[in-house]
Amino acid sequence: MSYQQFAYLYDELMKDAPYEEWVEFVKDRCVKYHVEGTRLLDLACGTGELSVRLAQDGFQVTGVDLSEDMLAVAQAKAEENGLRIPFFQQNMADLEGQAVFDVIGILCDSLNYLQTEEEVRATFSNVFQHLSNKGIFLFDVHSIYKIAHLFINQTYASSEENVSFIWNSFAGESLNSVEHELSFFVLDEQTDKYDRFDELHFQRTYTVQQYSNWLVEAGFEVLEVSADFKNSAPHTQSERIFFVARKHKESHL
Repeated sequence: MSYQQFAYLYDELMKDAPYEEWVEFVKDRCVKYHVEGTRLLDLACGTGELSVRLAQDGFQVTGVDLSEDMLAVAQAKAEENGLRIPFFQQNMADLEGQAVFDVIGILCDSLNYLQTEEEVRATFSNVFQHLSNKGIFLFDVHSIYKIAHLFINQTYASSEENVSFIWNSFAGESLNSVEHELSFFVLDEQTDKYDRFDELHFQRTYTVQQYSNWLVEAGFEVLEVSADFKNSAPHTQSERIFFVARKHKESHL
């Protein structure tokens, strides 16, 4: 599958994602916590949808993703919008050599793709090292409730003229983890037949307390924990948990 096809499938899967709510979340917290600079690192930026939107709203965005193909699509998307956004291929758990940023975000539950506790803790440490003093770190994750009740043993499907998909989710081997099996059927206009593409994705989450403990361990002050794009604290059936943390120790950079 070429990156153009994969990006098309990814953006099709995410076409109803609340991107504007993520943008507003970032902008609101920057105002709320008096962030002075506009240098923003979009970690796990994927096809660059949020990177582009944030850049259009005045942030000096840098994007990082593990997938070279995704980054190629993100670069093309930025250029199509007349934006100059530097993109780099790196694993967020091995982030190094980047500049210092005023805001670092891992949005769209991208942190859940890390497979081990050690990778999450390494990511928090790397983010700390690349934040300016009193810079803020924003991320959101799936709740344990969502993994257990809205993903595991559930099937979702969509049928459109040009692309359809079937999405089956199963319990992963690790605690509070899920495996997503995705099958896409994409119309080839030249042959008038559908091509099938299969994807397997793994996600894992942890308790709010675990995330908070790891943030403090990395040197952060946890400013806020909320849920579902609201300003209220998470409850037992919250689906998406948002964290805002601030760097409060002197950086060595």
